[in-house]
Amino acid sequence: MGHGHGHGHGASRAADRRRLRWVLAVTASVLVVEVVGAVLTGSLALLADAGHMATDAGAVVLALGASYVASLPGGRRSTFGYHRAEVLAALVNAVVLLAVCGYLAYAGISRLADPSDVDAGPMILFAAFGLLANGVSLAILHRGDTASLNLRGAANEVFADLLGSVLAVAAGVVILTTGWQRADPAASLVIAVMILPRATLLLRDAAVVLLEIAPTGLDLDDVEHHLRHVDGVVDLHDLHAWTITSGMPSLSAHVTVTDDALAARGVGAILDELCECVAEHFDVRHATFQVEPVSHEAHEDLGELH
Repeated sequence: MGHGHGHGHGASRAADRRRLRWVLAVTASVLVVEVVGAVLTGSLALLADAGHMATDAGAVVLALGASYVASLPGGRRSTFGYHRAEVLAALVNAVVLLAVCGYLAYAGISRLADPSDVDAGPMILFAAFGLLANGVSLAILHRGDTASLNLRGAANEVFADLLGSVLAVAAGVVILTTGWQRADPAASLVIAVMILPRATLLLRDAAVVLLEIAPTGLDLDDVEHHLRHVDGVVDLHDLHAWTITSGMPSLSAHVTVTDDALAARGVGAILDELCECVAEHFDVRHATFQVEPVSHEAHEDLGELH
């Protein structure tokens, strides 16, 4: 058996947690301000943005907790560790976003039928504060390079809030200049429509990891083609590819090698070539290969019968 490893997730997760802590502080502050603003102005768009900020705060707390859990060492029964805690957090974030979309759609349609008066001036000021704070949070989350689904979930939440603040400001300006009160619930409906595809995409990406579907962009036919062209390889079977967590693609396969190649180069050298092949061509650095001599093929078939 052979493994090729290349994990730099510890430092990346520590940086992610620092960003998430800053975002949590900003989000909590904006939440308080927007709740006060919604009560004072009667704005549904502002209340919708505040409600979404509340889900953001919960999502960031969840993302932080998942990041800490994912850093715990594996045990005798959790041999892969707890990396997928981050994927589960992303899944929960996606479900919460979909629930927020449903609420905004319901409340927005109700208000369109029976619009309420909104105090547009203060509404604009409160929404502008939220816009500024969400912009800061998004900039914090996008600093550095990370492929974490967990962090993407938090960033999607903050981006949706940013859009909500923009639309709340726009709705306030429309009401202030034209007196059209339905601009407020209309803005909340637009917020829901803009959140929906991002939530759906996050849900899909989390499901791909949990269902152990081959990573996007990894063509297993191409992988097999390259591995079969390693010197001495005559057959390949039981090829599997999956993702442990975002940014950690994994691969395993049984590789049949000629007895002459094994005698000339040894198992170690062949394993190194196989691992280098998938690392260089496909950037898969967590690979496990079972090398089998051609003379063992009869035993392999017997094992499959049992």
